[in-house]
Amino acid sequence: QVQLVESGGGLVQPGGSLKLSCAASGFMFSFHAMSWYRQAPGKERELVAGISSAGGSTNYADSVKGRFTISRDNAKYTVYLQMNSLKPEDTAVYCCNRGGQNGYWGQGTQVTVSS
Repeated sequence: QVQLVESGGGLVQPGGSLKLSCAASGFMFSFHAMSWYRQAPGKERELVAGISSAGGSTNYADSVKGRFTISRDNAKYTVYLQMNSLKPEDTAVYCCNRGGQNGYWGQGTQVTVSS
């Protein structure tokens, strides 16, 4: 069965960096586009970044452009989210996704940006 397992979240000061990982299994990873979403308390879930199956095409929410980078290693069945220049408003649970809103989700990893 499809499994997505995120890791790498934590507490970081404003201006700091974190790198999230999402380990995938149960499907042909290289065939599928992948995405990262986030949901902050009291807010709607939002798409943060997406990457095509081969990694040649990426897209980002305006709020993270220039600060976050999505990448993938198809040999390792893993998608990453490098987050730099973090802000308190980036605080959220970050989830890995395959297939959009009606697709498959990981359990999420908490990112807290606070001094």
